[in-house]
Amino acid sequence: MPTNSVSLRTKTTMMQIPLLDLKQQFEAIQDEIMPSLAKLCASQQFILGPKVEEVERRIAEYCQAAYGCGVTSGSDALLVSLMAEQIGAGDEVITSPYTFFATAGAICRTGAKPVFVDIDPVTYNIDVTQIEAAITPKTRAIIPVHLYGQAADMDAILAIAQKHGLVVVEDACQAIGAECRGRRVGALGEYGCLSFFPSKNLGCFGDGGMVLANDEKRAARLKILRNHGMAPQYHHHLIGSNFRLDALQAEVLLKKLPHLDDWTAARQKNAADYDRLFAGVDGIALPVEAAWSTRHVRNQYVIRIVNGRRDVIWEGLKAVGIGCAVYYPVPLHLQECFTSLGYGPGDFPESERAALETLALPIFPELTMEQKERVAAEVIRLLKA
Repeated sequence: MPTNSVSLRTKTTMMQIPLLDLKQQFEAIQDEIMPSLAKLCASQQFILGPKVEEVERRIAEYCQAAYGCGVTSGSDALLVSLMAEQIGAGDEVITSPYTFFATAGAICRTGAKPVFVDIDPVTYNIDVTQIEAAITPKTRAIIPVHLYGQAADMDAILAIAQKHGLVVVEDACQAIGAECRGRRVGALGEYGCLSFFPSKNLGCFGDGGMVLANDEKRAARLKILRNHGMAPQYHHHLIGSNFRLDALQAEVLLKKLPHLDDWTAARQKNAADYDRLFAGVDGIALPVEAAWSTRHVRNQYVIRIVNGRRDVIWEGLKAVGIGCAVYYPVPLHLQECFTSLGYGPGDFPESERAALETLALPIFPELTMEQKERVAAEVIRLLKA
């Protein structure tokens, strides 16, 4: 904490601090991006093509995977991965109830049933000790979520999957570049799903995503499915859909990718600064890096307010112009659309507790020290009020 937090608050009360500031990022690299977009527009080659092929190759290489398949979004990356395994009605897929809707939504869209397993309260990722108890003869796959940019315990998950003959689809949508025991996530299971939504560490100018794979036949099937199941043209052996990544988004990603490691390093520094600013403050539990997490890419910086004042602090920060958010206020098993699954309050207590106590603070790469100090000062002021 700064020594004179009252003075700091007086000086910076009018400073608006967004949860995410994409304008600063764009201003720094617009001279790299805009000419290439103009050239692409002049070519009028917007659907698939060499730019998409190049970004598939380069991002797969970055993630230490053999193949990449550019798709329309992280949500569709999850869906097409399940479609590639012909998962559907009568099948079950295990995942966490504490994640973005798309993880379970993709399972339901295939006709399969999501089966939830509670989270570890420290990492917020799936509790691997509870997975085997959820496996039934209908189980086909596990979708671990690398939440907030930290790897789930993939060694344990892969061992369980191998023992029971299950496919692993990694939801790495928040975690490009994260590592589990020195290996990049997204390249460890049969499929790895990435999102390039603008708020992600590597974001495009709209929606975009990618599926990573190491098996040549699986990779080929993905590319057929993303283009209406068509190969060759107008010959349909599979029922796919339009999951194609636009060439325009591929061009944006190609220009941004060389900056990704620097942006990740800045996020990591911001997290370390917050850790120091909040050190020793009663009522706050700070993010913890798991022993297997050798590279946490810090898509979010999420603290836990353990004294029951989370909502007071959430509203208080917004009232003074500080961006913050709750990821996620209602766990999936309590969402209205999943009522038919038969879950209820108390079924996944750690997910429910996290929904009541967690709060994400600004951590975007361009955040200044003054901004971080103000965020910390306001959180502590509200905590003690």
